[in-house]
Amino acid sequence: MAALHTRARKYCLLRINKDETMTRTLTLLLALAGVFSTAHAQDAQRGSTKVQMCIGCHGIVGYQGDFPQVYKVPKIAGQDAKYIAGALTAYRAGDRKHPTMHSVASSLTDQDIADVAAYYSQLGKPDGPVPDALDKPIPENLRTAMATCVACHGVNFSNPTDGTIPRLAGQYPDYLTVALRSYKVEGNPHYGRANAVMGAMAKPLKDETIAEIADYLARLPGDLRTVPQPKFK
Repeated sequence: MAALHTRARKYCLLRINKDETMTRTLTLLLALAGVFSTAHAQDAQRGSTKVQMCIGCHGIVGYQGDFPQVYKVPKIAGQDAKYIAGALTAYRAGDRKHPTMHSVASSLTDQDIADVAAYYSQLGKPDGPVPDALDKPIPENLRTAMATCVACHGVNFSNPTDGTIPRLAGQYPDYLTVALRSYKVEGNPHYGRANAVMGAMAKPLKDETIAEIADYLARLPGDLRTVPQPKFK
């Protein structure tokens, strides 16, 4: 009987030790999962320390690029983080061709891109509330060309149906012109954008029509802005 009690006691101790080991292992795994989750989450504060290469152009109001022509670099503050991250990833992969942007994006990890995107998405504040409806109706001569634009970019061109789609209202007109024309380019190793949907939309458009669309969109109130930033923080 004593031997039976001894064996039972040993079994209980082994069971307790096994349960404690499993508990500690589970706790450790959950903690690690939390660390990994945090490491891959967007962090705007962390992004603020990673934008030194961005603010030299995007932190100066009206700053102009000169490739493939002279135009104002886009307002990116206020864009959705998903769109900014998608654009940077496309520049890095070469789906969007631009030597400077490819160089910048290639220096960023996936985590860097997520953090920078989060930072610019919440940087600054818009000048005022954006109307839900257009306060400047689409001009008659552009209605056919722009009929399908609202399906993705929103009826006011500031509330896209998906975060990966850019806000257009209030963007610089010369940038919009360059961006739309880039979707028409094929076979150029340094300039162009690979996007089947936008390619199908842009290729039938004449350059003068693209310029008129860009001018109209630029005059709409929107969330986009350029926030002046010091080059060295």
